[in-house]
Amino acid sequence: APQTSLLSSASRRVTNLTPPPNQKPKRTPPRPLPRRVMDAGALQLAAAAVAIVVAALVCRWFLVACAVGVRKQRPRLPPGSTGLPLIGETLRLISAYKTPDPEPFIDERVARHGGVFTTHIFGERTVFSADPAFNRLLLAAEGRAVSCSYPSSITTLLGARSLLLTRGTAHKRLHSLTLTRLGRPASQPLLAHIERLVLATMRQWEPTATVRLLDEAKKITFNLTVKQLVSIEPGPWTESLRREYVKLIDGFFSIPFPFASFLPFTTYGQALKSRKKVAGALREVIRKRMEERGEEKGVKEEMDGKREKKDMVEELLEAEGGSFSEEEMVDFCLSLLVAGYETTSVLMTVAVKFLTETPAALAQLKEEHENMTKMKGENQLLEWVDYKSMTFTQCVINETLRVANIIGGVFRRANTDIHFKGTSVNPHLSIQNLLIRNTP
Repeated sequence: APQTSLLSSASRRVTNLTPPPNQKPKRTPPRPLPRRVMDAGALQLAAAAVAIVVAALVCRWFLVACAVGVRKQRPRLPPGSTGLPLIGETLRLISAYKTPDPEPFIDERVARHGGVFTTHIFGERTVFSADPAFNRLLLAAEGRAVSCSYPSSITTLLGARSLLLTRGTAHKRLHSLTLTRLGRPASQPLLAHIERLVLATMRQWEPTATVRLLDEAKKITFNLTVKQLVSIEPGPWTESLRREYVKLIDGFFSIPFPFASFLPFTTYGQALKSRKKVAGALREVIRKRMEERGEEKGVKEEMDGKREKKDMVEELLEAEGGSFSEEEMVDFCLSLLVAGYETTSVLMTVAVKFLTETPAALAQLKEEHENMTKMKGENQLLEWVDYKSMTFTQCVINETLRVANIIGGVFRRANTDIHFKGTSVNPHLSIQNLLIRNTP
């Protein structure tokens, strides 16, 4: 009996645990983790976060300490001001050099910062030097600590293959061609052409009109250079080319705005547009000469080595077996236009100025020229022997070159750190040496 009651009781318990057929069994919820386990995980995360923050702060402190240490060890840049963003002090410099007295731009900064100061012109930070000792240091380090460099506005307008921008072997071969065509031996046959060109220009002057001598000297220089390059006489083509060329060189010392080709109202935008026109005109002449040379190659093959080259384009076409590309010839011819345009014309003008201010020298020069005219005759052109015999004329030219050095400064770029009087010029920084300065 007790066993029977025990079995019936167990059967009832099993019956109560079994759900009805239509009832779904209840899911047992997951057991929560013990509270002490959750607390340990949170503490680990918090500790990791704190460790990361502390490590970041330590790294920051270490980097700042290193930067301060390097800053203390390395001398600072020369003092100065960079002016407005992108523009810098370019507008102030340009406006100063368009006045009769541009010296105050330099004088103000020398008085404020010293003979070596930092500014921002033509789109990049530049160190100006009006200190003779620093200039001597830079000139002595030419090719090592510093190298020749120009603002981006000039390099873009001249072209990457121009004479001023090439280096090494490429520069040597272009320089050799320049001396061959424009050096002293080549000047002898040019003397008669120069005389004709000057006389033709002077005949166009009105007797009662005011003549702007510098403008006329620039016309003479430009027409002479074009004659040397492409053998084209002065006329509508050369005058049209000169007008575009003047716009081109106006952009040399301007702000190289980004996308300036889409901003034709800016000086630099106009210069880029004119550069395309000048290069296009030169390219057209070069292509025509290349075609003519191809047609005449068989006829003149035997005579080419004996006859004299008539201009620079012909020199380029025949140099090194015609290895110069079309773009190289265009950039080279354009750079030669630049090389003599400003310098020669300014020297001609300054020579006249000095002579008018020195009556005794002017009288002696006129006497020498009148004696030469009597000896040669009225309509006889000068020869190289005649020029060499006019000793006082050569003295006037040499004295003009000595007194009127029109190259007031040169652009350089630092290749290494240059230390001077507690300051340092960093590598790749642009430098302008002011070789001539009138001290107040």
